[in-house]
Amino acid sequence: MSTAILAGGAATRLGGIDKGLALLQGRPLIEWVIDALPAECRQRLLIVANRNVEQYLAWAPTISDAQSGFAGPLAGIAAALAYCTTPWLLTLPVDCPRPPAGFAERLLHEAGGGNHGPVVARDNCRRQPLFALYPRELATSAKQALDIGLGVTRWQESIGARVIDLSDLCGEWTNLNTAEDFAGFEGQSRVQA
Repeated sequence: MSTAILAGGAATRLGGIDKGLALLQGRPLIEWVIDALPAECRQRLLIVANRNVEQYLAWAPTISDAQSGFAGPLAGIAAALAYCTTPWLLTLPVDCPRPPAGFAERLLHEAGGGNHGPVVARDNCRRQPLFALYPRELATSAKQALDIGLGVTRWQESIGARVIDLSDLCGEWTNLNTAEDFAGFEGQSRVQA
């Protein structure tokens, strides 16, 4: 299994900075995400970024979307699937510094070791479309969906991805999208310390 961290967004709600390199408690957000992954997910790690590729290379092999600009998360997934050399690709976003422990193992288990097709996580409130596991064979499908303007959720529905309830896992699905989100996370961490 390969793991792709999706770090190619425009981060418009964060003033357009490169979110994966934004500092959270003095460390780039990308480091938080990598450190939260189990060791087996770090063995074949890939970062999808549309700028500052040289900087991201310090952590893992880094590729960019095939389309120029910021075409959305499906573009990152399509690029990662096209690059993937293992049977399965796990995806997660760069803006979730503390993903729930065990989410990767549960998605792999629910995919039946490769027999039951793509799966996507759901927390206690909603689908988490960027936390997903795909067979590599879906690379062409992802590119075709991107070409006709489908978003991630509609593409997942079109390929029959099963939504897996992971609301029992400890951890946070919190996405940091604004300066206020970063400040809130840091304030909450200080309270917990």
